Amino acid sequence: MARAKLPRKSTFIDMTAMCDVTFLLLSFFILTTKFKPDETIAVQTPSSVATKPAPDKNVITMTLDKDGRAFLSFSEDLQDQKRSIIETINSQKNAGLSGGEINALVKQELIGVPIANLKQQATLDPKQLAGLPGIPVKDTSNNEMRFWISAYNQVYLGNETPPMFLFKGDNVSKFPQFKNILKALTDNNVFKFSMVTNPEQAPEGSELWRKQMLGGGKDNAETGAPEA
Repeated sequence: MARAKLPRKSTFIDMTAMCDVTFLLLSFFILTTKFKPDETIAVQTPSSVATKPAPDKNVITMTLDKDGRAFLSFSEDLQDQKRSIIETINSQKNAGLSGGEINALVKQELIGVPIANLKQQATLDPKQLAGLPGIPVKDTSNNEMRFWISAYNQVYLGNETPPMFLFKGDNVSKFPQFKNILKALTDNNVFKFSMVTNPEQAPEGSELWRKQMLGGGKDNAETGAPEA
């Protein structure tokens, strides 16, 4: 007697719930994604084959643009330390800053004026910061960057993990200002810092290129920071 055959039914999967979940997740990521804001000071950094990514925490960045203007900025996790450094400058250089003006400077993205003009910077809108004249670094007799680095040394005296200095200079920035920023560091016994560069592919046939081909090297990050 032949075995009875059961009727075959097509498989049906209700994907409605899966589609709902997918669109909910997509909406969540669209609404919560924070896009990187445009830089206040535009800088075209030189290229290098460095593969070490530039850190974004526990760093103080010195920026030098193509016009020779120097700026100082702090990573978001250093706001308390930024306040202490500004208070040190205010006390030692008689800048005459009030508590409210210090709060305003801490909230601003960067420092970019002579110490005597900090009160004026404290009143500026964030959109006006791009027009700042910069911290004076034009010559050794008028190099105020050394005062800021001296204040940094006093705030972090004895600290085992002080912030790293990043130096972000424009590819066509003027050499005297570049040299004076380096001098401000060395005069304050800060000999370890990193240069921010645009990564490029290692030359074919070089040792770094061979390491990358063998999987020993890391992919280049958006910005490299070779230690000086």
